[in-house]
Amino acid sequence: YIHCHTPATDASSMVKAVLDGLFDYFQGMTLPAQVRISMACCLNMCGAVHCSDIALLGYHRKPPIIDNEVLDQYCEIPLVIAACPTAAISPAKTEEGKKTVKIKNERCMF
Repeated sequence: YIHCHTPATDASSMVKAVLDGLFDYFQGMTLPAQVRISMACCLNMCGAVHCSDIALLGYHRKPPIIDNEVLDQYCEIPLVIAACPTAAISPAKTEEGKKTVKIKNERCMF
């Protein structure tokens, strides 16, 4: 089992939006042939979008925004720091002394 640590987009919301728009075509079998739709969350294309008729590709456009209120509830801070390939994420503390991270925008590859 391989798990990607750097997804660029939330695939489930994007896939749901696309399939909501195409549902009638699949329900009524009105397309002239089978259609293959794939979603990849980054440029590595592990979603096999290169083999599909319709390919959706997510990509980072801006550095991540940090929500200090919930960061430590959703992830382990050392893993967040270690996952960055350019060392743009470093440890920090809030004014209240709570552990968080900071982004060095000039080092961020997105």
